[in-house]
Amino acid sequence: MSHEVTLPFLGEDASDIATVSQWLVQEGDTVEEGDDLVEMTTDKAAFNVPCPVAGTVVEILALEGEEVKAGGLLCILQ
Repeated sequence: MSHEVTLPFLGEDASDIATVSQWLVQEGDTVEEGDDLVEMTTDKAAFNVPCPVAGTVVEILALEGEEVKAGGLLCILQ
């Protein structure tokens, strides 16, 4: 079963858009729940998006340097 990883809502005072700074995993990597997947930045902060479930990174959908809206797809796990 696949799991879509999305950019979480960033909070009331935050922008709803973040930029992919750096992927910390590659397609084919095995990850555990809580592992950091990707580093994101906004105009105010940098943060990592943790893995919501254990699995394998099947496809990275947001490339480094790309802007993603809150709720937008980052990658797919299986």
